[in-house]
Amino acid sequence: MSAARNIDLFKTEGKQDKYIIGKVRAVFFESNETFYKVVQVQVSEADFEWSNDEIVVTGNFADLIEGNDYRFEGQLVDHPKYGQQFQAVNYQSETPTTRGGIIAYLSGTSFQGIGLKTATKIVDHLGTDAIQKILADEHSLSGLSLKKAQRQALLETLQSDNGMQQIIIELNSYGFGSRMATAIFNRYREKTSEVIHENPYRLALEINGIGFKKADAIAAKLDFAADSPGRIQAAILQSMYDLCHEKGDTYTTAEPLLQQTLDLLMNSRRISLGPDIVADQLLQMAADGKIVAEDNKVYLRSYFEAEWRIAENVKRLLKLKRKEQLEDKTFNGLMVKVENQLGISYGEDQVEAIHQALQTRMFLLTGGPGTGKTTIINGLVATFALLNDISLDINEYKNDDFPILLAAPTGRAAKKMNEATGLPACTIHRLLGLNGNSDDVGEPQQLDGKLLVVDEMSMVDVNLFDLLLESVPNHMQLILVGDKDQLPSVGPGQIFADLLESKLIPHKELKMIYRQENKSSIIPLAHSIKEGNLPADFTTNQSDRSFISCHSAQILGVLEQVVAKAQQRGFSKRDIQVLAPIYRGAAGIDRLNEMLQNVLNPKKPGGKEVQFKQYNFRIGDKVLHLVNSPEDNVFNGDIGEIVGIETAKESKDKKEKLIISFDGNEVSYTSKDWNKLKLAYCMSIHKSQGSEFKLVILPLVHQYARMLKRNLLYTAITRAQNLLILLGEQSAYRACVEKVSVDRKTTIIARLHTVFENSPVKKEDRSGQKKEVPQLINTENKTVTTKQSSLDVQVKDDKTKQDTVLTLQLITNNEVDPLIGMKGVTPYSFQ
Repeated sequence: MSAARNIDLFKTEGKQDKYIIGKVRAVFFESNETFYKVVQVQVSEADFEWSNDEIVVTGNFADLIEGNDYRFEGQLVDHPKYGQQFQAVNYQSETPTTRGGIIAYLSGTSFQGIGLKTATKIVDHLGTDAIQKILADEHSLSGLSLKKAQRQALLETLQSDNGMQQIIIELNSYGFGSRMATAIFNRYREKTSEVIHENPYRLALEINGIGFKKADAIAAKLDFAADSPGRIQAAILQSMYDLCHEKGDTYTTAEPLLQQTLDLLMNSRRISLGPDIVADQLLQMAADGKIVAEDNKVYLRSYFEAEWRIAENVKRLLKLKRKEQLEDKTFNGLMVKVENQLGISYGEDQVEAIHQALQTRMFLLTGGPGTGKTTIINGLVATFALLNDISLDINEYKNDDFPILLAAPTGRAAKKMNEATGLPACTIHRLLGLNGNSDDVGEPQQLDGKLLVVDEMSMVDVNLFDLLLESVPNHMQLILVGDKDQLPSVGPGQIFADLLESKLIPHKELKMIYRQENKSSIIPLAHSIKEGNLPADFTTNQSDRSFISCHSAQILGVLEQVVAKAQQRGFSKRDIQVLAPIYRGAAGIDRLNEMLQNVLNPKKPGGKEVQFKQYNFRIGDKVLHLVNSPEDNVFNGDIGEIVGIETAKESKDKKEKLIISFDGNEVSYTSKDWNKLKLAYCMSIHKSQGSEFKLVILPLVHQYARMLKRNLLYTAITRAQNLLILLGEQSAYRACVEKVSVDRKTTIIARLHTVFENSPVKKEDRSGQKKEVPQLINTENKTVTTKQSSLDVQVKDDKTKQDTVLTLQLITNNEVDPLIGMKGVTPYSFQ
């Protein structure tokens, strides 16, 4: 009889699972990060033909005890390197059923303090189902005169082994792989099964990588009704998240939200639901505070609160004045010293920018390529150091005590700041002590220093900026630098553009072009595109740029020739960077990478390579790191080179590895981490932000139609440091210039103006403590039209909620006191 109940929620379709029963003889491999294990099993029973006494079994298991018997269910597979193995999708321990077997089990090394004599006494008293009786009722041990330590050890070991094993078995039955099973278990621990059975939709809301459809499949197996409130609300939240991330908005509106939610619900279970059901739950969520509805805008609470916090923190910083005003005479003297120190002669608008920035607690600096933003950062830092008597010799400081902080959204942008200033720079995530791999990044650490300069601000989304401002203390000056015309952040928001447009924060836009080495034609081209013009000489080859006309089917062939010619002219893999807008298709990033790898790093006879998904990684390959890994000092967008490959036989820990160098920082990647990597011969324009390359090759064709926008082309062109080669259809480039990006839906500007005008509006802080909040939802005349029907979205007549929503009709009908809940607050309270 088994101590583990057999969970049968997900049967394998197609192939019927086989099984083997046997004793675990050895654990060959177990991951420290996941439940994945490779074990050797002595076979005692199997329902398939197997002539050997032993077999290798792989799968997700809790702690397997060597010498114990287990039942494994799954399939016999042929591993290309290790031969036939049994791949288990589920398992359970085969608890001994004979008297001798149970005594031997309980007196084993797993049960400290339980020897042969005590184990015999337990079995004599409880019988051969002793283990089941103890798990069902711990009081069954009464009358055995066990010592307290013995009793506790027995119960804890049985419950721990059985509980964790049951959780892993259940997660296996739901089809979760080792990495996802680990993430779920680490989040909920011993309550994992309870959480899943009570509300499986929590998985979609709280575990990165699990979507609504996966959670809904589990819910269906657990008999959650298709119209259950939990299911509808989870679909609404998923749809809100998808809409915001697809468009970069911080809110959506009722009509697209209802339609997307209905589509998601239908696609998940193929059961049609009426729009009124979704509308009812949408209003219930607003009433419960799970989402925020305001002026026909519907927000995820995290974005709503982030915008209010940003506005309040901006005001907090700006109302703090410098102790002493910087006199013109003093500043001019400092600038003379700085220009001599840096060997630079600053232009009039650059001097003005430095002067303005030093006189306010928060300052915005924007400008296109060649306008001297990096030069100004150098001047700002040097002038600030002189003004505050700060040494720029970092060797004089301990650990992280340097009072001037430099940061950027990506590792490459931070490295560029470091190279330009000679001072330490890091990613914003590392500055704040965050992992940065999901929306739930945790609480940031408070910063300590006198000046913080953040570059590439156009890449910063609403959540990250919220965390950054929360971490800036009152004594610190903040300078934000960027190019407002570049692509906005990948995440929701257009923070830098909104801050500038608000006109509430001291700022300076640089327009004078200073960087014109060798009469560069790239920078004038970028500025022309920014102004909405494709210049007349666009197709005329220049000394530093050229255009090659070709259609999508020719891109691969033309690009292959161009790259081969660049190699012949001495350009290295690191110098050449191909940029493209999308991953799929004949001219997509994935296809281009495959071709470019064979040109720039062809397979050598006997050369090592490993296969992962669609990639063949080779020594010498240029690769892109996709997430933040602060523990390895590698960050999202960093480009490295594979400098070594270790096979499992060569590796001391028997793990296959890639060794990748990021500018001299060598990092080992076992196979579980290879999903963090992509080939980087061609990369997306979004991923290239914050970087510059000696030679940029940009293919643009109408295949990319949905991505063709002015800021996309502008961003790509401004990545080119020395040479730019444009491939494709001239009409596609013209389409880019003509199509201005639609502004994202945000309310940062409105929040800023409200806060600066001394409005009493408050928000709910991150701790969840209730404060006065803006009107959540107006129930008057709220009509939403979907494809199915016209919905009258109204809050139900609920006596408990009547006083929480104030409408004009309630006031004019004298149904409610308009000052209800104000608790003595008057219009003069906020002056």
